[in-house]
Amino acid sequence: MVDSALGVYRARWQEKPVLRTVYADMYRRIAAACISGPTLEVGGGAGNFKDYAPNVLSTDLQAAPWLDAVVDAQVLPFAETSFANIVGVDVLHHMHRPRCFFTEVTRVLRPAGRVVLVEPAITPLSWPIYHFLHEEPVRMGEDPLVDTPPNPGRNPYDANQAIPTTLFGRYRSRFHRIFPSLRLVARQHFGLIAYPLSGGFKEWSLLPARLAPPLLRLEDSLGPLLGRMMGFRMLVVVERRI
Repeated sequence: MVDSALGVYRARWQEKPVLRTVYADMYRRIAAACISGPTLEVGGGAGNFKDYAPNVLSTDLQAAPWLDAVVDAQVLPFAETSFANIVGVDVLHHMHRPRCFFTEVTRVLRPAGRVVLVEPAITPLSWPIYHFLHEEPVRMGEDPLVDTPPNPGRNPYDANQAIPTTLFGRYRSRFHRIFPSLRLVARQHFGLIAYPLSGGFKEWSLLPARLAPPLLRLEDSLGPLLGRMMGFRMLVVVERRI
């Protein structure tokens, strides 16, 4: 049985061209950052990344026909050094125990393997939008590296959109002390206008589908200058060094 939310996301993907265009940009960024070798997708959701990386093993906490397995990213059922890449879109900020996820990463990633994630970016422009207009909270004061016990009854859609920003910002040095074999090798802010105007997986959009490609190209040129101030999205690449 497909989770109702996953079914809605899958239908929205098929019905909304601007959504596919905006997310294709994210998927291309992820694919470009991956190295050669077997790839695991966590939090696969509506299963759309497989259109851009057909050989990926796509997993989620919930079952769906378009996914390959039901897997908790914080307790990965795979042998050591199984994957060259672990990828995900909007999954880290939903994790109850990010520290457990990166513990698993150090085990199942090959040396020189990569974790490649696209997540919300909390910037001066995005913060009020995420904080006041988005249903998921932004708790900048929450410690993303706290070693919390499992909570089997937790709703998998619970979230803190600040986790990626604080984990690889304020808590970056501590992250490296806890996980000395992992290093942040890239953190790129993007998604200046097209993403918020598209409405994401919401039913509405303020961006006509035909305008999305040129706007995304413009954002590519402006991103290095304006991303840290205006970006709504963040690409994070973490590499296992040893």
